[in-house]
Amino acid sequence: MLLVSMLKQGLHKQDLQKQGLQYLGFDIYENSINHIGIDGTVFMARENEKTIIIATNKSFGFHGYDKKDGVIRADLNHENACILRKLFPWTAPVRGLKNKKSFGLGDRLGFATPGHIDLFKKNDVFPFFAQQSMRELNLTKRTYEDVLDAVSFAVFREGYKIGFGADGDHLKTAEDIEYVLKLGFTMITLDCSDHIKNNKKDILLSQNYKDKYINQIFKIEDYTLTFSEEEIKECISIYDDALIFINDIYKRFFINDLYNADLELSIDETVSVTTPLHHFFVAKELSDLKISFATIAPRFCGEFQKGIDYIGDIEQFKKEIKIHAAIARFFGYKLSVHSGSDKFSIFPFIGNETKGNFHIKTAGTNWLEAVKIAAEEAPSLYREIHLFALKVFDEAKKYYHVTADLSKIPNISDMNDNELPLLFNNNDVRQLIHITYGKILCNINADGSFVFKDKLFKILAKNEEKYRNALVKHIGKHLELLEVYQ
Repeated sequence: MLLVSMLKQGLHKQDLQKQGLQYLGFDIYENSINHIGIDGTVFMARENEKTIIIATNKSFGFHGYDKKDGVIRADLNHENACILRKLFPWTAPVRGLKNKKSFGLGDRLGFATPGHIDLFKKNDVFPFFAQQSMRELNLTKRTYEDVLDAVSFAVFREGYKIGFGADGDHLKTAEDIEYVLKLGFTMITLDCSDHIKNNKKDILLSQNYKDKYINQIFKIEDYTLTFSEEEIKECISIYDDALIFINDIYKRFFINDLYNADLELSIDETVSVTTPLHHFFVAKELSDLKISFATIAPRFCGEFQKGIDYIGDIEQFKKEIKIHAAIARFFGYKLSVHSGSDKFSIFPFIGNETKGNFHIKTAGTNWLEAVKIAAEEAPSLYREIHLFALKVFDEAKKYYHVTADLSKIPNISDMNDNELPLLFNNNDVRQLIHITYGKILCNINADGSFVFKDKLFKILAKNEEKYRNALVKHIGKHLELLEVYQ
């Protein structure tokens, strides 16, 4: 009962350790110490190399066990995450797309949030620490519960109380959307790609569309937009089904704020480039339907491939991003840039032309930094991962469009261990490792144990500070080029 007595006094880590708590086997995460009322304390600690929640009062509801010393030791599972979010609302996500600058951070491992916190507590960009697509979850065998819980535990451990969002990324069905919203996610990215028609067909133009667009002049800031009959037919042919789909989802889940969540519309996962005329057409139709949403992700000109910089005519991008940003301002939402990892050459133009009003999504760059740590700290493991990735690359390409040329990747058997981290400066290697993450993480031995996953997790746990610093540096470069890093 000495432990309970000390905790009830509201003492912090150094005081607790002075009075013998460290002797009892706890290594406390000091920033996680929180007091409830006059006699309750909850914090996170490591005991026998296992991270757990410690609570001094059974009435808090944590599911755990008591070693007859008066405290509850609770595992980091979904039940306890739900309790944590009720006790400490700042560990639950909130809406964030109304913030001028926001940033999505897909963490495929559940390890990256502490590093993200180190970065985002230093600036005014709103972070979506929880962001995963259904495709990513299927490939990693994770769940949305796991994604959100990992973030809540990290936020509590680090004492981060500024606020974060949770994005159900690239969802395509009403069933998935309802599932994610009921978990408390505060943003849904509606993937409209299945309803966007890339094979344009001639259609009969209705009088309504003729009256609305033909011979009309639309003034958008410094730009004048007009539609020919063929151009409006093209817009209808490509996007009409998508507009019907958006309207249905909006009425089912978002009208009158049925859920406390923002809606993003993704029209980028398609081969049809969203021209400024396309963008204006979609935005105007949505406005006329009185559909309220926070942001649109167009399919910009050029290519936004995974894990590497922008590919395409930068002058054309600079020209078109100006008009896209003006259209978004005209209709009252902000632009979203998907596959934003490492698009360093165009970030200054995005930050400038949107006037700092944007949402950027990253994902695989956190995974690449994690595997780079393995290359630095466990070169033999990285060699195994690399060779395995080469074998499964073609299968992984079914899910991602990349142009990596495996013939340009050095033979790692000819490389020294200290040269392996340099591979992550090679775009072909970056894409190789980027898209094979699911195969790597889920590869199992004959006995059902993981071939790589557990070893990688141990390396990241052992080198947590190094991983945190790597994320601060790499994601920080994104923010710096967007001219928002302070």
